[in-house]
Amino acid sequence: MSEILYAYEQLVLNFADDPQVVAGQMFGKACLKVAGKAFLAQHKETIVFKLRGESHARALALTGAVLWDPSGKGRPMKEWVAVPYSGRQVFASLATASYEYVAA
Repeated sequence: MSEILYAYEQLVLNFADDPQVVAGQMFGKACLKVAGKAFLAQHKETIVFKLRGESHARALALTGAVLWDPSGKGRPMKEWVAVPYSGRQVFASLATASYEYVAA
């Protein structure tokens, strides 16, 4: 299993006890949803988080982080930040911030 897939699985486990969180698909990518809306996903060698405010800025400031462009056609989604494995030390906190944003 690749490092990023392992990191994604760890995030899935972090939310395993929350009955509101379900695993699903978004644009064909594995994701976690709350209230039917995706809040994080795994895409290529990144974990993507739906964020705003300070959490969004903190995520974008990480080395290698970019706005997520799931189509690859130069149309990034402004609330979604794709973070490479090198940012793994903050994956859990970003996942929590993403969850809280989407669940609100």
